[in-house]
Amino acid sequence: MKKNLLLLALSLTAAAMMGKAQIQRGNVMVGTDLTNFDYTLDQNGRFVIDLSPKAAWFIKDNTALGAYVHFGFETAKGENSKVGYGVGALARQYMAGDAIAAVRHTRLFVEANVGFEGVNDNTTTPKTSTNGLGIGAGPGVAYFITPNVGLEALLKYNGIIGFGTTPTNSRLNLNLGFQIYLPSKNVRSAISNTQ
Repeated sequence: MKKNLLLLALSLTAAAMMGKAQIQRGNVMVGTDLTNFDYTLDQNGRFVIDLSPKAAWFIKDNTALGAYVHFGFETAKGENSKVGYGVGALARQYMAGDAIAAVRHTRLFVEANVGFEGVNDNTTTPKTSTNGLGIGAGPGVAYFITPNVGLEALLKYNGIIGFGTTPTNSRLNLNLGFQIYLPSKNVRSAISNTQ
């Protein structure tokens, strides 16, 4: 009985450490945002996808710097397509402490990005394009379904300033996605020592 209680106490301690460990200095975050995914089953066969894979390294607790790639595609049967793309740097700052007391595994964050982006829309007449400096910023919330996997919602303004037939392009997106948090060597060894 005492052995079971000790094992339970060690397991709870390790779980508590892991619950706070995902956004510590040295950890790595990888994942993607899905802005839009749509496949229409009617005659037109419309298909839309918008993905933003990202990777970041926590330079200190609650603060991550990294990179993102963006790809968007929209087409329909017998119609022209619309393509969006981008690559650049991102920064993410998590708020200290639990975001909502009632939901212990939830954290609020703010994300910003800057890079080279573009949108080439062949579905309009005349065809339009905007290519240049891409910027974005917005608040988000992460819900950790496991100590190392978070489901996210991110409300983000994205703008492009540059050249093309249209010098600016802006939109407000609600991104849904997930991130995987890979612990650093120090966090892994601390968890091993408690087990």
